Amino acid sequence: MKFETKAIHVGEEPKLKEDGSGDVVIPIHLSSTFARAKVDKPTGGYEYSRTGNPTRGALEKRLASLENAGFGLAFSSGLAAETVLCSTLLKSGDHVIAFDDLYSGTKRLFNTLFSRNFNIEFSYVDARDTGNIKGAIKENTRLIWLETPTNPLMKLCDLKAIAEIAREWNILTAVDNTFMSPFFQRPLELGIDMVVHSTTKYLNGHSDSVGGAIMLSDDEIYDKLKFNQNAIGAILSPFDSFLVLRGIKTLALRMERHTKNAIEIARYLESQPNVKRVYYPGLESHPQYELAKRQMSGSGGMISFEIVGGLKEARRFLEGLKIFSLAESLGGVESLIEHPAMMTHASIPKKDREKIGISDSLIRISVGIEDITDLVDDLDQALQGVE
Repeated sequence: MKFETKAIHVGEEPKLKEDGSGDVVIPIHLSSTFARAKVDKPTGGYEYSRTGNPTRGALEKRLASLENAGFGLAFSSGLAAETVLCSTLLKSGDHVIAFDDLYSGTKRLFNTLFSRNFNIEFSYVDARDTGNIKGAIKENTRLIWLETPTNPLMKLCDLKAIAEIAREWNILTAVDNTFMSPFFQRPLELGIDMVVHSTTKYLNGHSDSVGGAIMLSDDEIYDKLKFNQNAIGAILSPFDSFLVLRGIKTLALRMERHTKNAIEIARYLESQPNVKRVYYPGLESHPQYELAKRQMSGSGGMISFEIVGGLKEARRFLEGLKIFSLAESLGGVESLIEHPAMMTHASIPKKDREKIGISDSLIRISVGIEDITDLVDDLDQALQGVE
């Protein structure tokens, strides 16, 4: 099946036998426990909803299909997925190489919980240069953690080249693929071992569910992750699983519209005299435009740009918008806008933010699927208010 068909059907195949209900949409299985006829044999394989639930199971099957993975796991948040992955595959004394520009929640998790409490070492490098990855490898390096494009500076890294280096050194690789979604980028097909998503974002797409996911094809690693998903208990609820299943059905259509709107907005912003720089991989001005075309089939709906001035001008612009909602998160049908230094990346010390390029004039947009004329007009009137 092609992507659009899998996004609608996988995991929700109607049961048409006499004992089946024929549901076209899978029910929300709210039961916390499942009765059995035999003491030693759970009915239908289900015994307790933390361990396994039919609605979550349907979602996990669909998640795997979207990334062309062997397995999918659904969690209560993207950070819960990251926590289970790291706590499963890393131990005290291990070393991790990570992109220097990451979602701040990931850096907070790495630097506080795993570094301070579990003695795991992290090296942050500019992964745009593959040589920086190779140069950071140590004898105890066990994992390479990547985002591409990064949050919020839209930096890219060559997944295929990094995967080849990792295999040479017997190091596992993981990519947070939230920004692109499986519709535009599938890291496993480029040699990456594991893909992580915040299902809160594009996969669900309607800003009404918080969740996370891991997709992979190694059965041994899957068994370990599955065990800890149950042991730690950071599972996605049946109702949230239903919402993500429903959201995924329109993922292809939404991603096409997100990208169509985003490229027009990026070009508009590039033409404005009070915009210093636009970060969007779909623009020819992006320094990694050719890499973007090679490993992604679309440019996505995320844009960052720097406004002329500083914090005062950024605040005036952001608070002057009428259609864009000033809010954290991304990937919903509605357009959101935020100030990384004061919002999503505020937990990163100022000197560290500035070192990687997150200035007080940087603004991040999650472009929605509204009418493009309304969106551009809103940006235009807000920019004029800053002049």
